[in-house]
Amino acid sequence: MKKTFQIGSFSFELEFPEQFILPADMRKFEVSGGAVDYTYTITLVDELPEAEGIPFVQRMDLQVFRTREGLENRLIGVKGEERPYALYREITQNRAEIFAGRWYLAEMEKYEVVFLSLLAFERRLMSRPCLILHCAYTEYQGKAMLFSAPSGTGKTTQAGLWERYRGSRTVNGDKALLEYNGITWTANGWPVCGTSEICENKTLPVGCIVMLSQAKMNQAWRLQPAEAFKSLYGQITMNRWDQEGTGQKLDLLEQLVGKVPVYHLACDISEDAVKTLERV
Repeated sequence: MKKTFQIGSFSFELEFPEQFILPADMRKFEVSGGAVDYTYTITLVDELPEAEGIPFVQRMDLQVFRTREGLENRLIGVKGEERPYALYREITQNRAEIFAGRWYLAEMEKYEVVFLSLLAFERRLMSRPCLILHCAYTEYQGKAMLFSAPSGTGKTTQAGLWERYRGSRTVNGDKALLEYNGITWTANGWPVCGTSEICENKTLPVGCIVMLSQAKMNQAWRLQPAEAFKSLYGQITMNRWDQEGTGQKLDLLEQLVGKVPVYHLACDISEDAVKTLERV
């Protein structure tokens, strides 16, 4: 079975067995045919092949190998489990084959993040003018308002307050793909939404980014570019072991904070938090 998908400006073809059921959120990004930037082929196996190349990264949930041609192999697992569930292998600069263990098929169907790890999107997007931001992506007055902070701070809670009191709409409760065309930044939907269960495929110009912290007294202020850079750095998804690619992303982040207003909101969970941010 072959299907074509597009996330932001990145398009790809996915070839997979019929019994391999795609996560519901991924299906929202399906498009009809056309040229693609990348092709993946998924095969279900009872035993994973050996990874090729020299070990480059060794983590509990991920082992990365680099070939002489600069292509990657990845053994992908889950923290706490010794056995990896998939092997990702790049064949050329625009094609990869994925071997997924049958024993993990049910989990890949249920958990979008497990499935998305198969596709190594952060590597595919590394050389493109885009950033993957950990945030609650909210639509307000035709623009994207992005609430960003470490997990558990209250991104979806603040997005929910704006829905309740100002009629906004949450597009994604966990991530957004930000793209830069040399003039403006846009926010795009992302096929994983964490525990928020809110995922839409929608593109909007970025109006502002709001960094959050919890507080008893509501306060908001605009960050200077250097402060905004420091606050956002930890919320950007990238392969930090790839020095060249990371350098490109840091340059993009510098352009982002120079173009888009970034605020800090120290807040509780009342309507006053909405009013406080609104005033600035």
